[in-house]
Amino acid sequence: MENKEPNKNIVRIKDIAELANVSTGTVDRVLHNRGRVSEEVKKRVLAIAKELNYEPNMLARALVSKREFRIAALIPDASLDEYWAEPAKGIRKAEAELRQYGLAVYYHIFNQFDVNSFKEEAEIISGLNYDGILLAPVFYRESLTFLNRWKRQQIPFNLFNTHIPDYEPLAYIGQDSYQSGMVAAKLLHYGYLASAPVSFIIAHIDEDVANSSHLIKKEQGFMDYFDELNTPSFKVVRTELHNSSDRGVFAEQMDQLLAENADARGIFVSTSRAYAVADYLENNQQHKLRLIGYDLLDKNLTHLNKGTINFLINQNPKGQGYYGIQLLIEHLVFKKKINPIKYLPLDIITKENLHYYIESEI
Repeated sequence: MENKEPNKNIVRIKDIAELANVSTGTVDRVLHNRGRVSEEVKKRVLAIAKELNYEPNMLARALVSKREFRIAALIPDASLDEYWAEPAKGIRKAEAELRQYGLAVYYHIFNQFDVNSFKEEAEIISGLNYDGILLAPVFYRESLTFLNRWKRQQIPFNLFNTHIPDYEPLAYIGQDSYQSGMVAAKLLHYGYLASAPVSFIIAHIDEDVANSSHLIKKEQGFMDYFDELNTPSFKVVRTELHNSSDRGVFAEQMDQLLAENADARGIFVSTSRAYAVADYLENNQQHKLRLIGYDLLDKNLTHLNKGTINFLINQNPKGQGYYGIQLLIEHLVFKKKINPIKYLPLDIITKENLHYYIESEI
């Protein structure tokens, strides 16, 4: 009798059909849930496919597809804040790698300091029938209306930089903001004994904190760390600073902040603008203060190498853009089940390990 056992390395539809005693067309209809098949045959085919660990050749299917998958990227203007140049680089890298599968990315750039600019671009996207959307919802409240609309339109969307789980994005790509705040607090606290009272400052710079959920979560993580220590010697001070590009105005705010908190021993900047505080500390010879911030911007790296900034937490913005596009394509083209959260590592950068991250692609 002829041996009907399929190849143990590659399972084909033909192999399943022979074992189920049905045609390959029937197997195809069952596996792709199309056409009419009796419940008994369906159960038999699915049981055999599961037993054989059958995996469809999605790559081959994507290569022969002639369809274009149109993705909208709704991101802030990098010319106004250099941080946003990195997510754009990640998006372009993913676009280049996945173009062969029909990917086409259309960029919708908004001014992160102008809510109407965001709303205008989001409104345009809503009317263009995209297959998927990647966005940084920096305006939390204003984003909700559009997320709800896209959900009703059944347009999959990925979020990066800020997580809004209640509106069921396909995936969130970024760090755990709460844990990030806790890490920053631990870095500032490390080495200080609970003797003389000291203060640690969390500073939000040039941000509408009330409308930025990721900053609120960072702040909560930072405060909870010290609250859990239950040590009255440590006090947490929160502040919002503005106009960091105007050195005179910014210096006046810093003068007042440190005058009111003469016992301050460390500052955690919740955004990528740690360099603004570092400039001030350097100009005023405030060497007693530890400083922690985010992201490998050139201005931050200069101060990291000088020692004015002690640590940077790398949010991997390039990776956020890259994986944001990649996961949409895995869903749209390869029909993969996507994990709703893709947390990126909380990388702690010092001048000693900096070059490993500068040389990294993603």
